[in-house]
Amino acid sequence: MTIAPNAATVRNALSAHAAIGLLAGALLYLVCLSGTLLVFHEEWQRIEQRDAPEMARVDPQAVQRGLTAVLDREKGKPPTTHLYVHLPTPALPRLTVTTDSQAVHLDAQGRIAGPEENRWSEFLYALHYTLHLPGVIGITIVGVLGMLIVALSITGLIAHPRIFRDAFRLRTRHSGGVALADWHNRLSVWTLPFGLAIAITGAAIGLASITAYAVAQRYYAGNLAAVYAPIFGGEAKPNPAKAPVADAAAALRQMQVRYPAVQVTYVTLHDPGTLGQHVQIAGGHSRRLIFGEYYMFDAAGRFMGAAGLADGALGQQAAASNYNLHFGNYGGLPIKIAYCLFGLALTIVTATGVYIWLGKRRRRGLCEPRLLGAWHGLVWGAPAALAVTLVVRFLIGNAAPFTAIFWCGLLLAIVFGVLQHGRPLVR
Repeated sequence: MTIAPNAATVRNALSAHAAIGLLAGALLYLVCLSGTLLVFHEEWQRIEQRDAPEMARVDPQAVQRGLTAVLDREKGKPPTTHLYVHLPTPALPRLTVTTDSQAVHLDAQGRIAGPEENRWSEFLYALHYTLHLPGVIGITIVGVLGMLIVALSITGLIAHPRIFRDAFRLRTRHSGGVALADWHNRLSVWTLPFGLAIAITGAAIGLASITAYAVAQRYYAGNLAAVYAPIFGGEAKPNPAKAPVADAAAALRQMQVRYPAVQVTYVTLHDPGTLGQHVQIAGGHSRRLIFGEYYMFDAAGRFMGAAGLADGALGQQAAASNYNLHFGNYGGLPIKIAYCLFGLALTIVTATGVYIWLGKRRRRGLCEPRLLGAWHGLVWGAPAALAVTLVVRFLIGNAAPFTAIFWCGLLLAIVFGVLQHGRPLVR
C-alpha cells in the first residue's frame, strides 16, 4: 500500500526545494559582490586610514628598529610566534608590523606611528573569504561555491548551443523574461574566461585548507606545516631558548645584493627572540603571476635558500600563481579595473540567473512571491548594507561592529522583501 502525499505537502516540498536553491544562489551572489569590491583591498585600506605614514622605500635599518620597538612593547605578554613586516609597495606604500597581538604603522625612520586601523577592509575580506563563518568551514563552503560556478558555466554552455553565435544579440524589447535572459547569457559569454579562472582558482584556494587538514590528519599526525612545506618551504626546528632578535636588516641587505630586481614585500620573523628563529623574505617578480618567492635567512641574516615558487616544480609555480590570478594582484591599476568590471558582470549574472529561474517556475504555475521578494531583498539589500557599514566606519570608527551591522541590515532587507511579497521583474 502506498500513501500519496496531498497537494499541500507537494507544494511545501517544492517551496523548500526552491528555497534551498535560492540559498545557494544567495551565497554565490554575496561572494561575487564582495569579491568585486575586494579587488581594491589596498585602496580601501588607504581610504580607511588616510593619515598613516606612507613612503616609497625604507632603509633596512629602519625596519630593524621598528620590529625591535614592536617586540619591546610585547614584554610581559605571551611570546609571539610570527612577526610580519609589510614593506612599502606601489599599491600600499606603508610600513606595517603585525604580531600575534598587535598591528602598528611605522614611519620612514622605523618609529611607531600608531595602530593599524583597517577593520572594515578586513571585514570585507572575511565576507568574501569565509562568509564570516568559522575558519575551515567558511573557506570550504566558498571553495564549493567556486566549483558550483564552474559547473554552472559548463552546463550553461551545453544548454545553449547558439550562445556564442548570439554573443551580441540582445532582444531588449521582448517580454516573458527574454530580455533578462539575453543579458544573462551575453554577460556569461563575455566574462566566460574570467569566470572560469576566478571559479577554478577560488575553488583551489577554498578547498586547499580542508584538503591539507585531511592529509595532515592521515599522514602527518595533524601537522599542517608539514603538508605545505613541499610547496611553500618549511620552518626551522623551534628552540624556545631566549636570544637577541634576528638581524632582519642584514637579510634585507643580502636581498639587495643577491636579487636586486626582486621587489621585497614582506619580512617574516618565525619565533622571534628565540634560538630557533629565522627570517623569511617574500619578494615579487615582475611579469610573473606568482605572488612572490620566499627567501630564507638565518638569525644572523645569512642566506639559506629559496622555496622554489619562482623556478621550482610546475606544481609549486601553479600554486603560487593562484592568488594573483584570483584577486587580480598583478599588472597594477588597469588590471584591477578590468577585474572590477568583470566581477560586476559576474555578480549581475548570479543575480539575474535566480530571477530567470523563479520566472520560469512561475510560468509553470509555481508562483512563489515570497521567494522572489526575498531575492529582491538580497540583491538590493547586500550592497546597501555594505554601504551602511562603510558610512558607519567613518562616523563611529574602527571599532564598529561591521559584521553584525551587515548581516542584520541584510536580514531586515530580506524580511521586508518577503513581507511585501515581491514585485516580479520577469513577466
